[in-house]
Amino acid sequence: MTITSVTKTDLTRRRMLATALAAGIGAAVPISAARQAWAAPTAPAPLPLMLPRSTGPHPVGVVPLHLVDTSRPDPVAGPGHYRELMASVWYPARKAENLPRAPWMAEGVVRAFLADVGFPLDPALCPLTAGHVGAPVHHTGHRLPVVVYSHGSGSHRGDHTITVQELASHGYAVVTVDHTHDTFTEFPDGRVVTPDDFPMYPRDFAADLRFLLDCVDGLAAGHNPDVDGKTLPPGLLGALDPQRIGAFGWSKGGTATALTMLADQRVRAGLSLDGPMQPTITADLDRPFMMMTAEFTRAAMPDVATFWTHLRGWRLNIQADGAIHHSYGDDATLIPQAGKILGMTDQQIQDWIGILDPARAVRIQQAYPLAFFDLHLRHRRGHLLDGPSVVFPEVKFVP
Repeated sequence: MTITSVTKTDLTRRRMLATALAAGIGAAVPISAARQAWAAPTAPAPLPLMLPRSTGPHPVGVVPLHLVDTSRPDPVAGPGHYRELMASVWYPARKAENLPRAPWMAEGVVRAFLADVGFPLDPALCPLTAGHVGAPVHHTGHRLPVVVYSHGSGSHRGDHTITVQELASHGYAVVTVDHTHDTFTEFPDGRVVTPDDFPMYPRDFAADLRFLLDCVDGLAAGHNPDVDGKTLPPGLLGALDPQRIGAFGWSKGGTATALTMLADQRVRAGLSLDGPMQPTITADLDRPFMMMTAEFTRAAMPDVATFWTHLRGWRLNIQADGAIHHSYGDDATLIPQAGKILGMTDQQIQDWIGILDPARAVRIQQAYPLAFFDLHLRHRRGHLLDGPSVVFPEVKFVP
């Protein structure tokens, strides 16, 4: 399977989710858009979709950032324009109870998402996250370890919010980014940008991640990277630890994570969620790396197998029985909820997220990334990564 086919698959499945959301407001579902003959929606007034709660001891704060990398011209935007990105910083918070929770996607992005399949929008159906906008940072006397996140083709920075807010609730600062031209994103002036025909490769995603690392360094040194001078949450400046940085990504973002580590020593540990590792990565990597595979396995993908042989440090490959590409991510919980609105059958839902039970998929993507980064960024050794667990019998360790 090629990177191009991965992109088409990801976009098609996201169109399916948009279709499901739109169906919840009573719109007709054209078969040409859905590509399946689903039953008519059964719920007359569906409730908004929901994301699972994080399990950590801290409430979660979040702040969006508007960033511009002046070292990289943007050929799409034209002369004099540079690489422009939207990012978010998630972190453990305090005094967050009375602050609004951030939506999974901004309203303008949801509208673009639905317009892609020709539907109007009911913003109330977009799930809320655990992130309280602008909440003060919780301090414990130590700087916060940092994890940067890269989404997949045609996706957005909220696509793995389950994992992101879980890490933040356990004391991590997590920096997510929309890879402009291969994402749905909205800028502060109201511009909404959708995936276009300009090619974005894993190396371009990796360049975005390296720029994020520069922003992390700036925040750690007390500098605000937001180009509009946005007021940051109390306690964020100086709170991040530039000496303890990890990275993770899904699909193309998993490949970008590996490329970032090869190019930048600041990332001390990396995690790929079913990354295809295309083009072939043949350089040696001597820092910890974990792969959570599903469809892009070492047995099925020569590029993944080759990458595995070049991991010279701590390495681990796990795989959950019944998982497919979209079992890792927020789709695992959002697709079943949207399916109820649409009247989809169990088989139709499984076609999108696999036969791994959605609740188990959520727990796996909460527990294993946390255990990995705890081990390699905090030196907190548990037993989850030592071998098969009775708590997670569906997770296999691939030798």
